[in-house]
Amino acid sequence: MKTHPEHPAPAGTRTERDTMGELAVPANAYYGVQTARAIENFPISSLRMPRSVIRAMGLIKRAAAAVNRSLGLLAQQPADAIKQAATEVVEGKLDAEFPVDVFQTGSGTSTNMNTNEVISNRATELLGGARGSKLVHPNDHVNLGQSSNDVIPTAIHIAASETIQHHLLPALTRLHRALAKKAKEFDAIVKIGRTHLQDATPVRLGQEFSGYARQIELGIARTKRAQEALSEVALGGTAVGTGLNCHPEFSSKVMAAISQETGCSFREATNHFEAQSTQDSLVEASGELRTLAVSLMKIANDIRWLGSGPRCGLGEIQLPETQPGSSIMPGKVNPVIAESMTMVCAQVIGNDVTVTIGGQAGNFELIVMLPVMAYNLLQSIELLATASDNFAAKCIEGITANKERCQSLIEESLAMCTALAPEIGYEAAAKLAKEAYRSGKTVREVAKEQKVLPEKQLDELLDPWRMTEPGGPVGSAGG
Repeated sequence: MKTHPEHPAPAGTRTERDTMGELAVPANAYYGVQTARAIENFPISSLRMPRSVIRAMGLIKRAAAAVNRSLGLLAQQPADAIKQAATEVVEGKLDAEFPVDVFQTGSGTSTNMNTNEVISNRATELLGGARGSKLVHPNDHVNLGQSSNDVIPTAIHIAASETIQHHLLPALTRLHRALAKKAKEFDAIVKIGRTHLQDATPVRLGQEFSGYARQIELGIARTKRAQEALSEVALGGTAVGTGLNCHPEFSSKVMAAISQETGCSFREATNHFEAQSTQDSLVEASGELRTLAVSLMKIANDIRWLGSGPRCGLGEIQLPETQPGSSIMPGKVNPVIAESMTMVCAQVIGNDVTVTIGGQAGNFELIVMLPVMAYNLLQSIELLATASDNFAAKCIEGITANKERCQSLIEESLAMCTALAPEIGYEAAAKLAKEAYRSGKTVREVAKEQKVLPEKQLDELLDPWRMTEPGGPVGSAGG
């Protein structure tokens, strides 16, 4: 609500002024007039900036105050008060003071000023001043040497890298270990392979799981590449990349302090015009996460299929029972943990589309879809982290193999004839397979009846374990 000098602010509010005039702000709020304007301007959704981004904003403002003090640009008292107030932001004590919608100004200026005002008013209070008095000024002191245009992309990089480091990578490591352990545990179990959803030559259950483990191993490498893409930050470029009103040593000193605190590596951008007019780095990071989501989708779907049944499906593995599966069918248990993973993967793939479109919004010297890029990228990281840990804990680690089921299906496969093709020829082997299918007999039974090879040689060629290893007679292996 706008106020005028002749009309006092409504009860429970205080009047604050900015360059556009006066506005009523809740009396007990740490945020100020520009945040209040943003609340009025963007009543779009219930979505707010992720906590990790707000934490990163606090890290930047705290380090900036310390560096500006060391450079002689900020007096001791306001610097100390800003550092203490920023620490409260970092620790989440002032989270309720960040009400600005994600769908706001494309540069994230509203979030930067929200942060500046909260820290300004809390620092003012720490020095004995009244909220709104600007004893510690949001622009002149808290935002010293900075612009929304370099602070917001820097905060996104910090938040994403920290969340990857402390949440996603540990979760993927646990999942990789679980899959690798199952690969070793199941290595002696031979089963039928499947291509095109049709019977194929035998494979060991452990070999299948080793493929999943390798997917996650590569996913970890991709996630680390995403982190590397985030290591260059825009801080120091200020409004358009020129570094106007910023001390030349400011960015390197601030990022050195933040790198040490977070355990992640950050450095000033090689070229500030690239760092502020684009966010190819976020697009790259999101793309790596999308690839990880595709890997997890494949693994989760395979797990669902391998555990289908328990009697009328494939049933080659048993999944841990986590909850009743039906409101009408007693005793039914569904692969719900794998299903939740597939939904997370779908969300992450969709988030990547938004980040990609956002990356195209780099107009001249500034990219103007930063808040929604931040929201989607951070959501992807957080979802992949929690879902991967849950998938490992409540599904993969508890999987057992149905060895008898795996073995019983092998002899029924017509693809067993593949091992005979190098000896009797592709067409003869195909004819044998068709006869086995027509008669309902196994390939072994038909081959023995037709005496296509000596029985000892047949038993050797049709040994399922032998078919799971490289080598043997050279010939076409099918497709």
